[in-house]
Amino acid sequence: MQAGPEEIAEAVRRLKAGRLVAFPTETVYGLGARALDAAAVARVFEVKGRPARNPVIVHVSGPEMAQVAAAAWPREAEALARAYWPGPLSMVLPKAAGVPDIVTAGGPTVGVRCPDHPVTLALIEALGEPIVGPSANVSGRVSPTRAEHVRESFDEETVFVLDGGACTGGIESTVVDLSGSLPRVLRPGLVTGEMIAGVIGRPVGTADRDGPGEGGVLASPGLLDVHYAPKTRAVLVSEEEAERLLAVRGGAVVVIAWGEGARAGDIVLPRDARGYAAGLYAALREADGRGAELIAVIRPQATGEHELWAAVMDRLRRATSR
Repeated sequence: MQAGPEEIAEAVRRLKAGRLVAFPTETVYGLGARALDAAAVARVFEVKGRPARNPVIVHVSGPEMAQVAAAAWPREAEALARAYWPGPLSMVLPKAAGVPDIVTAGGPTVGVRCPDHPVTLALIEALGEPIVGPSANVSGRVSPTRAEHVRESFDEETVFVLDGGACTGGIESTVVDLSGSLPRVLRPGLVTGEMIAGVIGRPVGTADRDGPGEGGVLASPGLLDVHYAPKTRAVLVSEEEAERLLAVRGGAVVVIAWGEGARAGDIVLPRDARGYAAGLYAALREADGRGAELIAVIRPQATGEHELWAAVMDRLRRATSR
């Protein structure tokens, strides 16, 4: 059942007391604390087991609140907010002085976004200030796309969960860096570089490097080598490799298949990029729950929607990199 006014009011009370609230978005569930309260944000890092070098994104109700967290609001940020907010786009901008260093991993920039979910927009508006919102799961594990996924990781006393139903997008927001001379996509997502370029009227690059930058600080969330990973070891394989694994190891392997032609017992994801993205994390969690020794994810054969498939493959690569 979707959270109503009473649950939102309770969530606001908890946030004001420095406690944690999980909230729904169109991408994944976030783990929220007041963004300008360093001690509350520190609890997010502690509860998740999140590395201090990994910054968190600040969630806002719109451009006006975004400018509480960002020291600059360039024309391109305004144009992108008009086009894609509320929505799955985070913008990296110079941070305002009032943003605690823990939010940005000590860096000079902050990521801001306006989530497209009525429950969370109501929460932020009722609170009247920004909240941080990394995914509401143990750091490095599969992101939650349903309220019950959050409850599998945290007890209600530690994290109050606002139920907003299943997330429709399924993978984390695109992160675009607007703090330098060239806009760059740091983390791919449902809003593509081509879409961003079409709004701002100039080319959009990609990150020069993956992983830590100067001083070991990550430029964006989602750049750890092992990320979005199930507890069971997962591997990315071809259809033929999956067949060989099943022939040798049988029931010790659970297969996440793609499109038609799946075997009985396979977990099947749609052929289109958006459908695949929406179901990916739930599929990884279902596979994890079957008690197998290995999860074999059949590599999707992307056709069309190339940037969206690149975002999906980014998640798959990190989920299967151990």
